[in-house]
Amino acid sequence: MLVLWNTGIVLLTVAAMEIIAALSHKYIMHGWGWGWHHSHHAPHTSWFELNDLYAVLFAVLAIVLIALGTAGYWPLQWIGAGMTLYGLLYFIVHDGLVHQRWPFRYIPRRGYLKRLYLAHRLHHAVRGREGCVSFGFLYAPPVAKLQAILRKQKSRANVDVAKGRKDGRPGARPRGNE
Repeated sequence: MLVLWNTGIVLLTVAAMEIIAALSHKYIMHGWGWGWHHSHHAPHTSWFELNDLYAVLFAVLAIVLIALGTAGYWPLQWIGAGMTLYGLLYFIVHDGLVHQRWPFRYIPRRGYLKRLYLAHRLHHAVRGREGCVSFGFLYAPPVAKLQAILRKQKSRANVDVAKGRKDGRPGARPRGNE
């Protein structure tokens, strides 16, 4: 029976990590943590990005939880294991499939993987940290919905620029080199 509980904790943690990762991506990485995440949205020549430090932080947290769990704090080991499984899935899907940081290339032609691939490509279709869509890594909203959001944002931005409002605030004047 304990095996079922432990398996359930691992699977629940994987699901929870998708929610935590999406919220962290939207509000931390595209917010106050943009300094590290910016490297992921900019062209780069090295194999590593400053953004990879986020993966290191989550890995350290998972290791600490596993260590505490093996020291007698029962559920923490399995929560750490779920975080590790999520990290592996993230590495395969995000770094490998979407950003092709592997030595071989594969672009999915249909199904779930294509939707995931296209949703994340649409996330990167916006320059900068504002106005991005699809912040999840293993779940992606329908591509048509994301495209509609981007079209709406683009048309709103065009109206704002035509009216002299680059930041979307009524009556605001454009600032510097935005």
